[in-house]
Amino acid sequence: MPPPRTRETALRHRLAELRGPDVPAKALDARALAALAANPGCERRAILDGAGVNKTALASALGAPSAFGQSQFALTRGNAFEARVKSDGGAELLRLVHEKLDRGAEPPSHAQVPELTAIGPEGRTARTALALREATAAGGWTLLDHPMLALDVAGSPAFLEPDAVVVHPDGSWTVVEIKSFPMLDGSADPAKVGAAARQSAVYVLALEEVAARLDPVPRVRHQVLLVCPKDFSNLATASAVDIRKQRAVTARQLARLTRLQDIADALPEGVCFAPEQPAEELTAAVEAVPATYAPECLSACELAFHCRERSRTAGAVTSLGRSVRAELGGLSTVEDVLAAARGEAGDPDDPAVAALRRAAELRAEALGSRQGATCH
Repeated sequence: MPPPRTRETALRHRLAELRGPDVPAKALDARALAALAANPGCERRAILDGAGVNKTALASALGAPSAFGQSQFALTRGNAFEARVKSDGGAELLRLVHEKLDRGAEPPSHAQVPELTAIGPEGRTARTALALREATAAGGWTLLDHPMLALDVAGSPAFLEPDAVVVHPDGSWTVVEIKSFPMLDGSADPAKVGAAARQSAVYVLALEEVAARLDPVPRVRHQVLLVCPKDFSNLATASAVDIRKQRAVTARQLARLTRLQDIADALPEGVCFAPEQPAEELTAAVEAVPATYAPECLSACELAFHCRERSRTAGAVTSLGRSVRAELGGLSTVEDVLAAARGEAGDPDDPAVAALRRAAELRAEALGSRQGATCH
């Protein structure tokens, strides 16, 4: 007689059914988690990411292929730069950590680089936790190259792999993020730095969960090291980035995510997101999960084109942006907004409705004045 299925096992089985038979799960990385945390109301993205669905393949099967993601050239260039930074036992990387974050400590001339190889993500996560504990107790410099961390997301574990984690002689831990975009005269593209900060915040949250299981609890630094090429060269430079704000926002948004079990339980029987299904069945499956589209999704989600088309077809005001949506209160469609502005619908005491009607009056006055001036 098989052992009874636990709730966690049942959820994994259900997510595998949603993903499709024999379809391998796509790992949920920190970049995807940061994007998910930026839009916690989107149940569609939560369940697709939680089930490990390949959203790029799904978007193509839906007829709305994604332009989101890095080019192969950018990936190759980034991997080559990271290998250069970590060469010679990570000497250059540790020098930058010492220079930018911990000048008061002894120079990292004899750093340890533990082996983190293990079977499966669970094994690598356990091996990373052991290496962190041993390095903290040793009291020297230690470089963890591509450690594996776990973070609970909506009731399901997500395995994350930062570029590096450095343990300082005082026992504190620092996340290192290596990017291929340049720092020109000491500064980089603010949008790209912001994205890197949000990604690093996810790693910091996962590290804090590891630290919380140790006694005494090590300090996870809220300044991460961002390493980039200097100007247009292949030489490395770095900047300390304070991610306390991004960490607080990400933690709050991840806590708001509807639990995957609740989303899965609300879906009709037989729903499956396997891309090889007939187009009509696949579209129906995707539409069975509510989405919360915003223009920001175009730079963060593979399904953005599909969701944008559906949002526009429905006339949803979310397609105009979150700031506009927030100003419109209970008016959820463009048709509702126009009707309220014309005085055909809406509560006059509603501030949004009153503002729309006042704006319509001002527009009519302006157009009337312009027409009168043209006639003269």
